[in-house]
Amino acid sequence: MAALIRRIICTTKAPAAIGPYSQAVLVDRTMYISGQLGMNPASGQLVEGGVQAQTRQALVNMGEILKVAGCGYENVVKTTVLLADMNDFTSVNDIYKQFFSTNYPARAAYQVAALPRGGLVEIEAVAVLGPLTDAS
Repeated sequence: MAALIRRIICTTKAPAAIGPYSQAVLVDRTMYISGQLGMNPASGQLVEGGVQAQTRQALVNMGEILKVAGCGYENVVKTTVLLADMNDFTSVNDIYKQFFSTNYPARAAYQVAALPRGGLVEIEAVAVLGPLTDAS
């Protein structure tokens, strides 16, 4: 069996990892993107403006990681959304659907006890590189 290649994906246009993990790992054509907080990559601080602002920034950060691997939001096939408060579910969806507008990825959403740095939302993803064709 041929060995699969693992490549670490990293960009300065998204916040640096705040622990012993990579921003993303690419194995064959599958990319696993670590949870993204609504952090400004330049300052390393959470953006102000509440859960919608943090959701937007988390997804922008994810987009920068996707770009480094040569793909975009349309390549995302699964996300996991972690919320500090499940009451923010609708507010997060309002921003989320601006980034994923058709053929939505599979998704799970959970309320958690706490997120790093006091974040209100964290979003991780799995993406598949290369052109994707939707079956009818």
